[in-house]
Amino acid sequence: MAQPQAQEEIKERCKISSYDAYFETIQSRKKLPRSLQEILTSAFAKIPVSSFPGVPGGKVIEIGADASVSDAVKILSEHNILSAPVTNPEAEISSDWRKRYLGLIDYSAIILWVLESAELAAVALSATSATAAGVGAGAVGAVGALALGVTGPAAVVGLTAAAVGAAVAGGAAADKGMGKDAPTAADELGKDFYKVILQDEPFKSTTVRSILKSFRWAPFIPVATDSSMLSVMLLLSKYRLRNVPVIEPGQPNIKNYITQSGLVQGLERCKGRDWFDCIAAKPISDFGLPFMSSDEVISIGSNDLILEAFKKMRDNQIGGLPVVDGPKRKIVGNVSMRDIRYLLLKPDLFSNFRKLTVRDFMSTITTTHEIGKVIQPITCKLESTLGNVIHSLASKSVHRIHVVAGEEGEVVGVITLRDVISCFIFEPPNHFDDYMGSAVKEMLNQ
Repeated sequence: MAQPQAQEEIKERCKISSYDAYFETIQSRKKLPRSLQEILTSAFAKIPVSSFPGVPGGKVIEIGADASVSDAVKILSEHNILSAPVTNPEAEISSDWRKRYLGLIDYSAIILWVLESAELAAVALSATSATAAGVGAGAVGAVGALALGVTGPAAVVGLTAAAVGAAVAGGAAADKGMGKDAPTAADELGKDFYKVILQDEPFKSTTVRSILKSFRWAPFIPVATDSSMLSVMLLLSKYRLRNVPVIEPGQPNIKNYITQSGLVQGLERCKGRDWFDCIAAKPISDFGLPFMSSDEVISIGSNDLILEAFKKMRDNQIGGLPVVDGPKRKIVGNVSMRDIRYLLLKPDLFSNFRKLTVRDFMSTITTTHEIGKVIQPITCKLESTLGNVIHSLASKSVHRIHVVAGEEGEVVGVITLRDVISCFIFEPPNHFDDYMGSAVKEMLNQ
């Protein structure tokens, strides 16, 4: 049996190999002349990160590690952002960003934690008689975790939620005459869970620090202002980062924050320049898009539960799913990690989340024009140009566009922001080794 250290080394090699496999597939499918690809890659290598537009207001929004989950939700909501860097309040004044920042927190991490906590608490609620008899909260939490098949760090996080369920079951919940079976308990819990998570203990005092590592999707890898845009593009495409923080050399504070969406919007602003127009006019097939085959597209049925949609996103580490109907998989909508924040912001949705279908979820959150724009499916045809795809992604501020075929609008592929960025570049030999030594690959394996 492999030793722990050997297992970690195997895991790291597999992770890097998956990045390499994705990028090699892209490069092999491109029909662009090699000379053109080299010119583009060389050009991006000469553009400094400092030339990229700054964040609105000129200041990156940060969240302290000891901030409560409820405060984090409020900060993200008030500033209309989906993620923020997390600062370490215990770090001494230092020029080393590694001491100042612990990582990134986003809505997806928070809401996945909330959903899991609700499930654990629901099981704990069904153990009313045990809690009334004085069974410890930790024991009830463990029972809840085991009953749901939750293991690892996530289970440890969930114990706090289960403890709350146990406390409620032995107190206020009993006064309301809640049912003793888990499904009934969960339904009743849902009606007040929004209040619990944002206002009552211990959720009110559960910190961002406590859920940061268990629900982290990507490593925290800043680049310097004098780094090249090529490095940023590689991190956002080949290495799957959703955002790249920017720091001043020798300074610990984040100066800028470059996202996949922001970069594609930046490419859209290059319209009118010869090099961009030349590439934008080519059909997506010249780039091998979509990179996945139709049978590799992960989708969700409109009559499936919305909870299953979010679990699919979590399990496959993807940001969204096309919603399909019928044997032809006609696209009727789209749900994304961006949308699940409405489970927190709309208590009437959260109260019934365990029974809510994807169709009903979409119908409910499209009651306002702004939210309606979020879930409308953005599509293109197999004969569309790359320029049209970039325009759709940038103008609609979405993270993916679905490729459809035939009169039925069958989903045959998905093009993500990551895929689009990958079309413009390749990775020169030893690029990151020359730039940051082995540090980048070490952080990518975290």
